[in-house]
Amino acid sequence: MDIQLNYRPAYSMATVKLSPGEAIRAESGAMVGMSDTLSMETSARTQKGGLLKGLARKMLTGESFFLNLFKAEAVAGEVHLSPSNVGDLVVHENNGELLIQSTCYVASHPAIDIQTKVAGFKNWFGGKGFFMLKAVGTGPVLLGAFGAIHEVEITEDFIVDTGHIVAFEPTLDYKIKRVGSWFSTFFSGEGFVCHFSGRGKLWIQTRNPGEFGKLVGTKLPPR
Repeated sequence: MDIQLNYRPAYSMATVKLSPGEAIRAESGAMVGMSDTLSMETSARTQKGGLLKGLARKMLTGESFFLNLFKAEAVAGEVHLSPSNVGDLVVHENNGELLIQSTCYVASHPAIDIQTKVAGFKNWFGGKGFFMLKAVGTGPVLLGAFGAIHEVEITEDFIVDTGHIVAFEPTLDYKIKRVGSWFSTFFSGEGFVCHFSGRGKLWIQTRNPGEFGKLVGTKLPPR
């Protein structure tokens, strides 16, 4: 499997070249185009957990309930994938575990199991709360973002707004904290941050989808 990233960082698209027998699993809606030699199979998120766990992931994280499997049978081919947000892509060669912001998962090797993990308490103003996905296994994971992706090598304590997190390694310890009082949280626009400690890699996105949504929402006509 060969993954090439194009048009970064604003309008990124990944070209995944598959040799005969290779496959990649992607979020529903991530496919831009593909070779007609590839087969595509759509399935519910029932891997290692059944239908109920797939439904739980949908309700808690907001991700798609369905996944598409693109496979090269006897002939090689390629599939083009893009994130739902206007932003960057990065390929992480997973070897163990990786924690991913739920909206930042795009695709992965079929051998990688994508699980749901509760990462923090429910946010009054954020709706669904702070939930992460956990990628378990060996192989490439394709991550998407809103804006550009910036990699941080953490060797000392580091604080980041939860809305800017893309993914991080499990070697990092983290705590979700509120900034200031509830009063200041409501009126200042600042809410919850993640306090990281230990050593490991963190990927952050340069734009916050939630804050952008608030900005655009004020300019839209009422429904």
